[in-house]
Amino acid sequence: MTVFRTFFPAALLLAATLASALLPATSQAADTSPAEQLSHWSAQAGTPGNADKGRAFFNTKHGGEWSCASCHGTPPTAQGKHASTSKSIAPLAPAFNPKAFTDTAKVDKWFRRNCKDVLSRECSAGEKADVLAYLNSLKP
Repeated sequence: MTVFRTFFPAALLLAATLASALLPATSQAADTSPAEQLSHWSAQAGTPGNADKGRAFFNTKHGGEWSCASCHGTPPTAQGKHASTSKSIAPLAPAFNPKAFTDTAKVDKWFRRNCKDVLSRECSAGEKADVLAYLNSLKP
């Protein structure tokens, strides 16, 4: 009986640990926040993000046919629509979309993809910090 009392709790702990490791990643909490993303990119740039510069960057076409606002709207506080596919896009401003900028992998993916669409290159750390400062400044 003593072996059972010692073994049973350890077996339950092992089973619970294995079960939690097998759950889909979507059940895990977000790994970042809009403020943490702003802090990260500001540190990478060596200067704080500037909301005014971010607003101008967001609304400007940079030699191509699109700006960030082409799909995300001006201001990006409501649902947007992709300029070529017409696919719906959730609001980009964090105060209007609690999931915005809460997944580091998605933030990196979408900055890379969207910057290439708008600029034909990746955004600099400073440009990302400025855009995030602008988006974080938008309030209901």
